[in-house]
Amino acid sequence: MPQTIDYFFAPQSPWTYLGHARFVAMAQSVAAIVRPLPIDLGKVFPISGGLPLAKRAPQRQAYRLVELKRFSEHLNLPINIQPQYFPVSSDDAACLIVAVNMTDGPAAALLIAGRLMAAVWTQERNIADAAVLGELLKEAGLAWQRLKQSHSPAVRQAYAANTQAAIDAGVFGAPTYSIAGEKFWGQDRLDFVERRLRAA
Repeated sequence: MPQTIDYFFAPQSPWTYLGHARFVAMAQSVAAIVRPLPIDLGKVFPISGGLPLAKRAPQRQAYRLVELKRFSEHLNLPINIQPQYFPVSSDDAACLIVAVNMTDGPAAALLIAGRLMAAVWTQERNIADAAVLGELLKEAGLAWQRLKQSHSPAVRQAYAANTQAAIDAGVFGAPTYSIAGEKFWGQDRLDFVERRLRAA
């Protein structure tokens, strides 16, 4: 029986971006089922003790930039560690992923999620801008109607449900990969995710 991975993430997260392609390829290699679950970190952090970037201590903010550069070089993935459009409101982008998942399926949702992350971290594009979201849909070969659908009550409710599911599961950051209730936080834990998948 295929294993299922609950993939809790935020489309504006650089760490999710750095792990996204590897995670998708890994899941495909073992024929795992991925449930893409974009979440609202603005609701998760207050409950889990996390802080928005601007409220973190200067030492932590500075070290974050060092680590982003290190992982970018280690993974040979381009990244602008201080992009023009960050911090950015990601609710509309997250809801677009939800709308695509509901209509086109998880593979398409993972595709548009990857495009959204790259837009922030390599392309200097504003994912809070509806025009940019429409462009990304077109570039991914997805229907522009998903943008309208992303504002529907059903999609907004699903996004809220994802966030509540994350809170209930004890998720406190993005990305978090959950397999049968076992959580792995951070793209730097993907080796452990792979071992868990292959052990089963």
